[in-house]
Amino acid sequence: MTTLQKTAPQDAASKDPERRAQAAPGRLANFQRAATTPLALALLVGLLAFAVYSVYSRLQWQSYAIRSWDLGIFTQLAKAYANFQPPIVSIKGEGFNLLGDHFHPLLVVLGPIYRLFPSAYTLLVVQNVLLAVSVVVISHYAIKRLGRITGACLGAAYALSWGLQSAIDSQFHEVAFAVPLLALALVALMEERWRSAWIWASLLVFVKEDLGLTVLVIGLIMAMRARSAAGLWLSVWGVAWFVLATKVILPAMNPGDAWAYQSQLDIAGLLSDPASLFQADKLTTVFLLVAITAGLCLASPMALIVLPTLAWRFLSELPVYWGQEWQYSAVLMPVVFCAAIDALTRRKVLNSERLRLLMGTAMLLIAVVLTSQYAFGKLNDTTKNFPLTTVASAQAALAAVPDGVTVETDISLMSYLVDRTEVYWLGNQGNPAPEYFLIDVSGNAAATPTTAEQQAEQRFPGTSYTTVYEDGRYQVAKRD
Repeated sequence: MTTLQKTAPQDAASKDPERRAQAAPGRLANFQRAATTPLALALLVGLLAFAVYSVYSRLQWQSYAIRSWDLGIFTQLAKAYANFQPPIVSIKGEGFNLLGDHFHPLLVVLGPIYRLFPSAYTLLVVQNVLLAVSVVVISHYAIKRLGRITGACLGAAYALSWGLQSAIDSQFHEVAFAVPLLALALVALMEERWRSAWIWASLLVFVKEDLGLTVLVIGLIMAMRARSAAGLWLSVWGVAWFVLATKVILPAMNPGDAWAYQSQLDIAGLLSDPASLFQADKLTTVFLLVAITAGLCLASPMALIVLPTLAWRFLSELPVYWGQEWQYSAVLMPVVFCAAIDALTRRKVLNSERLRLLMGTAMLLIAVVLTSQYAFGKLNDTTKNFPLTTVASAQAALAAVPDGVTVETDISLMSYLVDRTEVYWLGNQGNPAPEYFLIDVSGNAAATPTTAEQQAEQRFPGTSYTTVYEDGRYQVAKRD
């Protein structure tokens, strides 16, 4: 009886149309408040970023626009992990363990994802999700500290930053995992959540060996701000893993018994020619890192975190590392944008709401203007930049290669073969004679010999091949 007496008034109220009408505006107001919270707005910016990233990746994939062999390499790694095997990647060479190329054990998480969705395209989606997560993290903090409009503008500017555009354009690389980890670590650092900052930053050493030096600098900044030994221990952690990875693990796993990229650090060349640091591409990269934050990143010591990455890139004699293309600048984007937010929130001279709004909108405008010069500028004319004229030819060539066989190929259709065949790259010496040989001959007029059949027989003396598919672009030969 007591229970009935307690619940009866509630039941009556819920059935009363007048009371329901009075309650509705309250529920609507609660929904509106929830929809305009910093987290909700940050999620919206992140979802929009993910949508743009996904459209770009889909256009690349369906037009067979493969930038390099890296997507195929990491797909073979994911495929191996999905089958509980070590990451033996035949594209790099017969029996090549990819943990001897770069130290990225964190990529084991790709295994279960690939097992559910076994396609190279899955890796593009994973990368887009990871970058979009970093957009949410940075947008959320910016909105909380700088206000809705300024924070959203800054988050959108970060989402469109040229470093992230170049990473998406160059397709999947391991540094995609570093970007959200850096965002989480740096935001935690700015919020003085030292334990969280320590944990997120410490995971970076398992993404790529050089990031141990980035962790070193993060630790030093933490030590300076927290005034405790925790930051110094984080620095020790980063240096220890850098040394362990480059001096022990990578040489042990690499066929050459050495860290494969050590020779690219041309310190002797720099000492003999210091002016080489002032190459045009290097200066342009530094200028653009500053420009995308309207110079604000220079007002925060957090900008020092870019130095390890810029150091190994600029010490290399390979020009590909110096500029703004490829994925190499992706890890710098969360650093310079968090440095800009740090400057806006900590510098008293920038403590004007109007000035903050001006700087946020300026950064967004800079990002939009620069977009025309980078990957997303191609979205202005998808017909021209992502042509579908060779789709039928590519599909026919792929159909000529059955499942489960070994195939040697160039990069043209490599990423579309790795899911169902064992792929070798024709640029490597020492590959076993494959059952199939597939090449793109459209730009191969000067090559000798010119046909897939002849090239295969020349590469593997004593074997014979028969052409099973050919058109003006692709040729496929089968071993007799």
